[in-house]
Amino acid sequence: MITAQMVKELRERTGAGMMDCKKALNETQGDMEKAIEYLREKGLAAAAKKAGRVASEGLVKTYVSEDKKEAAIIEVNCETDFVAVNETFIEFAENVAKQAASSTAADIDAFVEEVYVADPSVTVKEALTNMIAKLGENMNVRRFKRLTVENGVIESYVHGGGRIGVLVKVECGKEDEVLAVIAKDVAMQVAATNPLFLNRDAVDNDTLEKEKEIYRVQALNEGKPEAIVEKMTMGRIQKYYKENCLVEQVWVKDADYTITKYLQEKSKAIGSEIAVTEFVRFERGEGIEKKEENFAEEVQKQAQAQMKK
Repeated sequence: MITAQMVKELRERTGAGMMDCKKALNETQGDMEKAIEYLREKGLAAAAKKAGRVASEGLVKTYVSEDKKEAAIIEVNCETDFVAVNETFIEFAENVAKQAASSTAADIDAFVEEVYVADPSVTVKEALTNMIAKLGENMNVRRFKRLTVENGVIESYVHGGGRIGVLVKVECGKEDEVLAVIAKDVAMQVAATNPLFLNRDAVDNDTLEKEKEIYRVQALNEGKPEAIVEKMTMGRIQKYYKENCLVEQVWVKDADYTITKYLQEKSKAIGSEIAVTEFVRFERGEGIEKKEENFAEEVQKQAQAQMKK
C-alpha cells in the first residue's frame, strides 16, 4: 500500500511533483530507490530540481496557416541563449506555435495539458519536462495568443532571431493578395514601435487620466498659467495618441504616411475598406525579473553547503 508518508518522502528526496511521486511508487510497488530511478529516467526529478532557476531567455515563435486565417504566437523560455539556439529547443517552440494555432485551450495551464502535436504519447508539459532533462536547463511555455479571421488575413513578423514576434489581423470585404503585404508591413511597424493600443478607443480611462495628470503637473512645473494648463495638457494627450496608438503612428517605412493614411490609400486602390483590427506583440523575457547572482557569494554558499554535509 502506498502511503501519504511514502509520497512525502519521495517528494522531499527528488523534488518531483506529488502526483508524479505517487505514480512512481505505484509503478515500482512502493520501492523507494526504484521510484527515485523511475523519476530520474522520466526526467521528472531533474526537471523539479531546475524549476527554481529563472528562465528569461528563449524564443518567440509564430505560426500562420497556409490560408492565413488562423495564427498563433508563443513564448518558450529557457535559462541561456546557448540553449535558445539548440535545434531541439527550436523545433519544440515551432511545434508548440503550430499547435497553439488550432488549440481550444483558454489559458496556458490548459494548453500545456493538451496532447503534444509532435508526439501523441505525451502532453506538451511532458514533452517540455523531457527536454528539460535532456538539455539541463529550466524551461517554460510562458504564454500564447491565437488569432482567427473570416474576411481578411493574418500575418506575422519575427525580429532578432525570436526576440520579438508580432501577429497582425487585417480585415477586408474583398480578398486580395495585397492584404498579406499590408499585414506584413504593419507587423513590422508593431515590432519597431511597440504601440500600446490599436486606436484611441482602446485607451482605457485609467491610463488616460493618469497621463493627463502627469501632463498637468508638468505644465504647472514649467510655470505655465492655470488658464493655459488645460490646453497644453490636451495638446500633449494628442501627441500621446499619435505615439502610442498604432493606426495614428507615422509609418516607419515612409514618414509621409501614418498607418491610417497608408490603409486608406490601399483601400482606395482595391475598392474596399481595409482595417487593422487586432495585433499581438511578444518580446522575449518582458516582465520576467532576472535574478542577478554574485559569483563570489554563490561560491561561498556552495562551500558552506559542503561543510554542513
